[in-house]
Amino acid sequence: MSDDFVPLTWADLTARPRPEPQAAIAYGDDPWQRVDLWLPDGTGPFPTVLMVHGGCWTTSIADRTLMNWTAEDLRRDGFAVWNVDYRGVDRPGGGYPGTFRDTAAAADALRGYAPKYGLDLRRIVAIGHSAGGHLALWLAGRRRLPSDSPLWCATPLAIAHVVACGALPDLEAVAASPDNGCGIDVIRDLVGAPDSNGRDVYADTSIPYLLPIGVRHDLVNGREDRIVPYRLATDYAAKAGDEAILHTVPDTGHVELVTPGTAAWTVTKQLIAAAFTATGR
Repeated sequence: MSDDFVPLTWADLTARPRPEPQAAIAYGDDPWQRVDLWLPDGTGPFPTVLMVHGGCWTTSIADRTLMNWTAEDLRRDGFAVWNVDYRGVDRPGGGYPGTFRDTAAAADALRGYAPKYGLDLRRIVAIGHSAGGHLALWLAGRRRLPSDSPLWCATPLAIAHVVACGALPDLEAVAASPDNGCGIDVIRDLVGAPDSNGRDVYADTSIPYLLPIGVRHDLVNGREDRIVPYRLATDYAAKAGDEAILHTVPDTGHVELVTPGTAAWTVTKQLIAAAFTATGR
């Protein structure tokens, strides 16, 4: 870390003029069951990015609008962005299984709107930040859930690649790390205790239990991230093996990961573009 490094704050990002999406879509009756769609100029079909915001799985901390700046930046580069929201642990119906069912329903709704908006579903790339990085990886890996899981789906949306920025994929590691910026109580709120049948809820929700997820994923982490300690990235990458590639960005905290113009966001955009041109794993 350079001696003069000062991490960005959320105010540094949100003080910028806030761009707005081209469409807002409801996938449920709750006000938080919403998706914002960002469409490039032209008629498509558009390569489509599925975006999941962070905020410690807590709606009062962040919602999908925190990703408006990155969504607009991708839109200008010719990508459609399906920016999903979900009920956090602080909302009625949030936690387990609601937060996960919402995220899954938001992703699966993409198929129904693809023809109307010219969205190309042949290769979906998901991006998530912080807690959203966990959820993006979970969306890619949920096809490995057993059929007796409350979160099982017969036909989940196929995701070809994930770029997880400052992610928290290992929920048990987060729960054992009081130095993470989300704290440890939120994991209890997110997954609770084993269900009434004695099911270990971590097995349905924490990414290490779903490995190998069968999807290549890039981890983009700031070396000076004070919200997600760097060891959480290296420890998870070791568990994921060849499926995960860790990209460490120096002089970078948590906010820089989703702030257009930063070195970290430039890395992420390059990874997204490369993922669309890939022909397989």
